[in-house]
Amino acid sequence: MEKLFEGKVAVVTGGSSGIGRAAAIAFAAEGARVAIGARRAAESEETIRQIQAQGGEAIFVPTDVTRADQVKNLMDTAVSRWQRLDYAFNNAGIGGPSFVPTPDYPEQAWDDVIDINLKGVFLAMKYEIPHMLKSGGGAIVNMSSVAGLIGGPVGIAYYASKHGVIGATKAAAMEYAQKGIRVNAVCPAVIRTALSEGLFTGDQEARVLAMHPLGRFGTTEEVADAVVFLCSNKSSFITGHALPVDAGLLAR
Repeated sequence: MEKLFEGKVAVVTGGSSGIGRAAAIAFAAEGARVAIGARRAAESEETIRQIQAQGGEAIFVPTDVTRADQVKNLMDTAVSRWQRLDYAFNNAGIGGPSFVPTPDYPEQAWDDVIDINLKGVFLAMKYEIPHMLKSGGGAIVNMSSVAGLIGGPVGIAYYASKHGVIGATKAAAMEYAQKGIRVNAVCPAVIRTALSEGLFTGDQEARVLAMHPLGRFGTTEEVADAVVFLCSNKSSFITGHALPVDAGLLAR
């Protein structure tokens, strides 16, 4: 059976674990060669090993997504290695302090969350898009969250950053709609990852779980499947969309 991304190249930021790792593996399973940009070398190399064990091809490029020079190097390295760039999943992110009232929210934490979650997406698109144009087009998926579509008490910077990602996604989608590049976002509800572990205390987890009509939290693979769909030709008429992957949470 022909694979969706045979002969194509994908970049995944934050591919060292969690949703990023699952997406990198999913891209490779569909035939893409994958460049992983992340800060944690050992975890990223494990992602590479898992891809290679399935017969895929991938490289790791140390990348802090808040550093323009490192983000540019990630994209340039992928293109230097494989002569093209077709897909990107701009996934790197952090949660910041949880359930901290706005007056008590640390200014440095605000800066850190906005820099990684929002500036990191901007820098990724800034350096991905020129390569995609040269490759004849492409598809970008940015990591937002249901927190980018609603408000809540989890942490003001996280909500602000994820709303910002959707705004940046829509702006880029409109700018490149007639230039062969589609830009969308995924908006997961609670997914079982290292980032979500320890997020809830006491009875908070039970209350948050009750907000998910399917009765469970999501898996990293389920988000990766949505990313693959949004990059594939099966979504060729979709751009500027923020896709909830949320067990029905937003349908309430």
